[in-house]
Amino acid sequence: MSPGRVLLHIGLPKTGTTYLQQVVWGNRDRLASDGILLPGFGHREHLWAALDLQERPRLAKRHRDAPGSWDRLVAQAREQSRDVLLTHEFFCGASAEQAARAIEAFPDSEVHLVVTARDAASVVSAGWQESVKNGGTVDLDAVLAGRSAGGPEFSMRTWDLAGVLERWTPGLPSERVHVLVMPGSGQPHDLHWRHFAEVLGVDPDAYDLPTDAVNPALGIVQIEMLRQVNAHLPSYSARDRGVWIRGYLAEDLLAGQPRERGAMPAEHLGRFAELDRTAIDLVRERGFHVLGDLSALAPERSGSTGGREPGTVSAAELVESAARLVADVLADVRASTGDVPPRSSGTS
Repeated sequence: MSPGRVLLHIGLPKTGTTYLQQVVWGNRDRLASDGILLPGFGHREHLWAALDLQERPRLAKRHRDAPGSWDRLVAQAREQSRDVLLTHEFFCGASAEQAARAIEAFPDSEVHLVVTARDAASVVSAGWQESVKNGGTVDLDAVLAGRSAGGPEFSMRTWDLAGVLERWTPGLPSERVHVLVMPGSGQPHDLHWRHFAEVLGVDPDAYDLPTDAVNPALGIVQIEMLRQVNAHLPSYSARDRGVWIRGYLAEDLLAGQPRERGAMPAEHLGRFAELDRTAIDLVRERGFHVLGDLSALAPERSGSTGGREPGTVSAAELVESAARLVADVLADVRASTGDVPPRSSGTS
């Protein structure tokens, strides 16, 4: 038995993937009733599968069950006659050989590639911020000079739309490659989902959508402050980084501070504009199926020039942000431990 369609949603990172994944995982039963299987036990197994496909040598450190995740999802998918959806933004980091192997894993199925996209400067800026939220200490200047922000998933390998398409699409007919342009701030909040639902072939109005902010961005002061805090933290497991740095420090506390949007340093905008033009030309030349306004990827249409550059953050601003953070952490420690701090000698 083989699935009818296999829909591989491979990212890119920071293109609304978390939002789309929350919709499908939150409506898994509804998706199944519409004839689409999400294999595996949850979002984390799709993350593992993306890294397993890429043969990451330290995958077992994430979890003892992480190695073999790709083969498990493929085996489960092959037991189906209905459509199958695999979704994680780390899939886009696969090499051309690994991408071909993923597609060839379903020889009797109609494989579709779903790629969510936005302009390169915004992807890189947001991707660097995401690396800091996950415990990274590399500054944006170093990333722009070619240094990885924290592994292949936080590098130009996953942020370059044209490069990803070149690696993933040689074995696919153009009509099975779907490029979904991330909507702008002035467009309907559910437009990205509606485009995704169109590719899936489901009624978008039949699905419950998240009401809370998904993966909130930090202000430029807060992300720089967190980057410096990370340098003083002990080594955390991937799970603990997600819970304590990304979840607690970044999204629970720092995201609540007054924020100013960050911006790509102006001297690098020309380089990213060229990446955008290359990607747009490739999509048009190959005749891929586009949902959304492809011209929104063009530099003159992006918002990546707004906001402040990281180098403009002052020491006084960092101190103010740190003071707010310490006050919030102290309140939480007091609320959770009672009258005696966890490291207190017990004196009054």
